[in-house]
Amino acid sequence: MIAQEQIPTVLDHPVYDTEGKKIGDAKHVFLDDATGRPEWVTVKTGMFGTNESFVPIKDASVVSDHLEVPYSKDRVKGAPHVDVDGGGHLDASEEQRLYEYYGIAWDEAWQRANEPGDRGWARGDGDGTAGAAGTAGLAGTAGTAGTPGMTGTDDTAAPLGDAMTRSEERMHVGTEEVETGHVRLRKYVVTEEVQQTVPVRHEEVRVVREPITDANRGEALSGPEISEAEHEVTLHEERPVVETRAVPVERVRLETDEVTEEETVTGQVRKERIEIEGEDTGVARDPGDGLGR
Repeated sequence: MIAQEQIPTVLDHPVYDTEGKKIGDAKHVFLDDATGRPEWVTVKTGMFGTNESFVPIKDASVVSDHLEVPYSKDRVKGAPHVDVDGGGHLDASEEQRLYEYYGIAWDEAWQRANEPGDRGWARGDGDGTAGAAGTAGLAGTAGTAGTPGMTGTDDTAAPLGDAMTRSEERMHVGTEEVETGHVRLRKYVVTEEVQQTVPVRHEEVRVVREPITDANRGEALSGPEISEAEHEVTLHEERPVVETRAVPVERVRLETDEVTEEETVTGQVRKERIEIEGEDTGVARDPGDGLGR
């Protein structure tokens, strides 16, 4: 559990789960109205921090510049939705629903808070009076938590002296890494027809006639004068032979390149305006209120 003096180091700082994954940023710390101790922390989650989930702070710890909670990121993001701006308090049913979701025994926790000598879990109504049991107050501004109920800036508070503070919201845009798809390499075999021309040779018969000369006369008259004879010649030819062999041609692998693109994000922010009213002077506007007048 964190102490009140640690609240400034928690608000607007990262919150990590049991696996070291960032869940989001801490935005509010809810206090136990009876003891004043931090009871819950809300975490902004989602692409632009549009969701706010409650996490028990009992077993959380502050490490360096961030908060670590003993729950997974998916567990926190799936917590029951509670309206954070609903008066700055958790009512009994909301808190019981959150305790049950995180597996914390509601009855045992309620009994411990209502042991003799303890004020119990009293709901603060802004003036410190007790109300319905089982609620926690909100520490909206770091270092100002201390009284039951919601502490910090009160939009309905009267101005101090003759000065009035004008506030406005600022939009903070962050990024969240999400999976967009999977790419895999798969090898398969295809059969293609390949044509290739190769030269082939063959033998053909050609009849050669030569006259009787002194050079061949002896060979020509070596046989009988008149007889029958037969001579056979064997012909040859080449035929194409196809043989395939597997040879490596290239290596293929997957690599990822990080590409940075510019995207325009649109959001809504609220700003306070100050008007000056007078009986004789009419209505004047503060020249420094950002209206450009």
